Amino acid sequence: MDGERLETETGAVDLSGGDNWVLYADNADALPRLGDGTFRLIYIDPPFNSGKVQRRKELATVRCNDGDRVGFGGRRYRTVTLGATSYSDVFDDYLAFIASRLEHAHRLLTADGTLYFHIDHREAHYCKVLLDQIFGRDCFINEIIWAYDYGGRSRRRWPAKHDTILVYAKDADGYFFDQEAIERIPYMAPGLVSKEKAARGKLPTDVWWHTIVATNGKEKTGYATQKPEGVVRRILSASSQENDWVLDFFAGSGTTGAVAQQMNRRFVMIDNNDEAIDVMTRRLGTVGVRYVDGALNPLPVNQSRSGQLGLFA
Repeated sequence: MDGERLETETGAVDLSGGDNWVLYADNADALPRLGDGTFRLIYIDPPFNSGKVQRRKELATVRCNDGDRVGFGGRRYRTVTLGATSYSDVFDDYLAFIASRLEHAHRLLTADGTLYFHIDHREAHYCKVLLDQIFGRDCFINEIIWAYDYGGRSRRRWPAKHDTILVYAKDADGYFFDQEAIERIPYMAPGLVSKEKAARGKLPTDVWWHTIVATNGKEKTGYATQKPEGVVRRILSASSQENDWVLDFFAGSGTTGAVAQQMNRRFVMIDNNDEAIDVMTRRLGTVGVRYVDGALNPLPVNQSRSGQLGLFA
């Protein structure tokens, strides 16, 4: 079967052209429209089934004589809300929700392709068993721990400060992995190695210490649960090459697409959240990117007076 096109009764996503794609659709409906063996890398950061609505507010402070905050020199300020994003992260049967989508992920990978499945402690162990069933236990490559340090501090247990990324290959003996392309990191104890090794740095292990997206950083989009580009860049560096197709069908703020653009990868992003698509239009732009709905009709990309792109403004 043609890996770039899958004919279906409801149409197909034709990847034979030069454009990247953003689909505003339920991934359960969109994934069957993608051809077998198309993507060398699939990265997904699905809802974690935390049992709550994820929200993020974008705030700013403005000078105000009767403001409730006092700054330098006694000047007063008040806080205003610029916008907010949210999505529901509640599923009665999480494994039933994710299983069919992971089966599509297996179908869509190239023979030497790799899946990176980003999850947290609530469902990681159950998802590991599910992925063993779909991919085969021999195709389990890594459990990557992304460790960070932010948020609340529990007084009743060890604070949870890591996510899990489960890595599975389509073929346990033939998957692509480019160790030389991975950016090296400093040794934690450089005095214990030679000066040459310390200067060269070391390859990351399966424990990744990486900060979250800073509240005042240039990456910040204001989207709830946005993941840092550095984590995704490491994944794309190791498991894809230039011009490879990369898929993220829980695209959210579009970090995978943004990093793929920077690294000359081709991408398909899928999400059915209005706010996610709106953020992606601003982040990814329109040059070489097609925005379509579930019926593959073009989406109108509007431009505000300030020059910002958006769909739902």
